[in-house]
Amino acid sequence: MRRSGHNALRYALFVGRRYSFTRKRNRFTSLVSTVSMLGMVLGVASLITVLAVMNGFAGELQNRILALVPHGFVEAPDASGMANWQDLAQQLEQSRNVEAVSPYLSAKVILGSRRLLQGAVLTAIDPHSERNVSKIAAAMPADALGSLAQPGFNVVLGAALARALGVYPGDSVEVTVPKLTVTPLGVFPRSKRLRVSGIFEVGAQPDAYQAYVSLSAGQKLLGKSAGAVDGLQLRTRSLDEAPAIMRQIRSDLNNEYPVKDWSETQGTLFSAVKMEKLMVSFLLLSVVAVAAFNIVSTLVMSVTEKRRDIAVLRTMGASPGAVMAIFIAHGLILAVVGVGAGAAIGVLLALNVAQVTSAIEGAVGVKLFDPAVYFISELPARLQWSDVFMVVAASLVLSLLATLYPAWRAARIAPAEVLRYE
Repeated sequence: MRRSGHNALRYALFVGRRYSFTRKRNRFTSLVSTVSMLGMVLGVASLITVLAVMNGFAGELQNRILALVPHGFVEAPDASGMANWQDLAQQLEQSRNVEAVSPYLSAKVILGSRRLLQGAVLTAIDPHSERNVSKIAAAMPADALGSLAQPGFNVVLGAALARALGVYPGDSVEVTVPKLTVTPLGVFPRSKRLRVSGIFEVGAQPDAYQAYVSLSAGQKLLGKSAGAVDGLQLRTRSLDEAPAIMRQIRSDLNNEYPVKDWSETQGTLFSAVKMEKLMVSFLLLSVVAVAAFNIVSTLVMSVTEKRRDIAVLRTMGASPGAVMAIFIAHGLILAVVGVGAGAAIGVLLALNVAQVTSAIEGAVGVKLFDPAVYFISELPARLQWSDVFMVVAASLVLSLLATLYPAWRAARIAPAEVLRYE
């Protein structure tokens, strides 16, 4: 029985292949078949390439933004701040899942220059321990982070924020913090003049709003008691494991302190990126679906063209199931050729998309990605073989579904009605 079934499958594939590539076909049927395969090639190649580009953009976004964002935070339980942070930091550093700890203060402020006023996020950090928690040192000039440890009120600004304010290293900016100062003349907002000691750039949104000062300067500006901080920044052993590690830390601290991880502070942005990738995948998969269901018209015309062949096969003893298998094989062979060619082209484009865009820029003489606008100089791409597998599998499933109805119609053809007038 197994051998008989195996022979039947080989027979169906043999006849289906002959129907797919025979030269004795109606020209219009051949044209529709070719268009169906080309549509499949285009859809699969486009989907694989676009997914690779979106993965590249997501990777760039993650590397740039998370360069300044610690893996986790342990925050002060109330607005007065965390006074005994040294003991807590030592306790956290003893955890095998925590690699580094650094204190911080953070507040939304207004920065002013001769040109304009600009909202910003002022973060006070310890320059020495901050190097171990985030990649901020790599984003700053060699002396910028060290300048925060010097006496005085120094500030390091994001590049886009500095351009908006029109300031450069050595200039001054006026900072207004959300605190009020009571004087005999009345109540005034607290403000202070800061010297711009450096400018950093990561090529992402933090460049437009982030400003750093030293921990001691931040405590004075924000009116915190001596030694108090808003919380601790943590670097865990793995970015991907940070959510689980921070949940464990919350449990170890008996829920005495609010605990967050990067997915809570930046999770909305990356969730939006994932949703965008999903929606683009569905939209481009519709192109593949249209190409796949073009196989329906190809097979319907092929069934009409091969009615006499089907009748002869039935009179020779072929069962309706065998006829149906032949036309399913016929459609799947066309799909496999189209999907295979599309996957190969898509993988090649995804692996060489930067070179392709550079060639296009050279040919048309236009810079497609201006670093001043897009924060990138070339189109990023990161091919994930899981995406390729999912695209190929989805395309073949759609193609299989498209073959069922025409194959069923072929199996229902009665040989007596076809051969009556032969």
